[in-house]
Amino acid sequence: MAREVFFVPATETQVVSVKKKAAVTTSWVSIDAKGEVAVLDIDKYAIMRRAQIHARDLRILDPMLSYPSTILGREKVIVLNLEHIKAIITAEEVLLRDPFDDNVIPIVAQLKRRLPQENLTCQGQGEEEEEEHPGLRNDTDTGEENEFPFEFRALEVALEAICSFLDARTRELETDTYPALDELTSMISSRNLDHVRKLKSAMTRLTNRVQKVRDELEQLLDDDDDMADLYLSRKLAWACSPVSGSGAPNWYPSSPTIGSKISRTSRGSAVTIQEDNDVEELEMLLEAYFMQIDSTLNKLTTLREYIDDTEDYINIQLDNHRNQLIQLELFLSSGTVCLSIYSLVAAIFGMNIPYTWNNGHEHMFKWVIILTGLLCTSTFTSIMSYARHKGLIGS
Repeated sequence: MAREVFFVPATETQVVSVKKKAAVTTSWVSIDAKGEVAVLDIDKYAIMRRAQIHARDLRILDPMLSYPSTILGREKVIVLNLEHIKAIITAEEVLLRDPFDDNVIPIVAQLKRRLPQENLTCQGQGEEEEEEHPGLRNDTDTGEENEFPFEFRALEVALEAICSFLDARTRELETDTYPALDELTSMISSRNLDHVRKLKSAMTRLTNRVQKVRDELEQLLDDDDDMADLYLSRKLAWACSPVSGSGAPNWYPSSPTIGSKISRTSRGSAVTIQEDNDVEELEMLLEAYFMQIDSTLNKLTTLREYIDDTEDYINIQLDNHRNQLIQLELFLSSGTVCLSIYSLVAAIFGMNIPYTWNNGHEHMFKWVIILTGLLCTSTFTSIMSYARHKGLIGS
């Protein structure tokens, strides 16, 4: 007899719960070129489709994984992982992870304030004036060429935020460390030593964090190709120009900033070709923040040297105390040797043994005491003089 199989349909609640378990959403915030902010609760696959980013690059922004500070330039995005700043920068929007974090909220405010450009609002008026006054077209083109790209404005906000954050942590550490070290030099105690040990551990961790950011900036400055990869607007404008022979990518929404750059490239594609490898603008930006982070690292290096000098001073003090204890031990040992001589004489005369020369010589007792005391004193003086002559005790 064949067995009957029954299929029980899953309820709608069970299906929704399975989908929620399968796709874990993460909070992101999107800031576009107009400064408009939108909070997104989407999973990583939606982020990958939205930003055209690979999974291995998105994995760098995962806070559960310990990736060092990184600035990666890809074909269409910039992947930014600087401490708590985990962002994806495209040519017209910034995707920032964990927007409700206490350290990220000020960055969102800065991006909202500094990403919009004033000349975008007056773009329509400028085009009308160009039609009325054709002679102003060259001046307008020059101003557009000097326009700071959107991705660099976002990168500048992120670099300024991380440099200010690390510098503030360094100043707080200096404020706590210098008084603790001065207190330790004035009074060496277990409490002060433990306090300084914790501050030194915090300084070591902070130094490593600052060093990673500095190394990443230095690596970018040493490689022009890596800096050229960060020019997203230039690459997009070159891809959309008639010289390139390819159409505009369909993954970019319409944007006045991108349209301005594309039209600028169409008018002067030869200038774009010459400036294709020009990274002076980005190099100046990175150098400014490299100098700032290097200054922070120098503060930590100076603090480390001060801690090392304090440790050397404390070791000298401990060695001095140890030498004083050794001298005290030498005094006590010498005195013990001299008293042992005195005890030997007293033990000899205190033996209960009959002998004939003990009768009738009671007056000799005081001379034995005096001579034994002089012998012990001279022995102690000789030991101390020899130790002082050899430099074993202070003069």
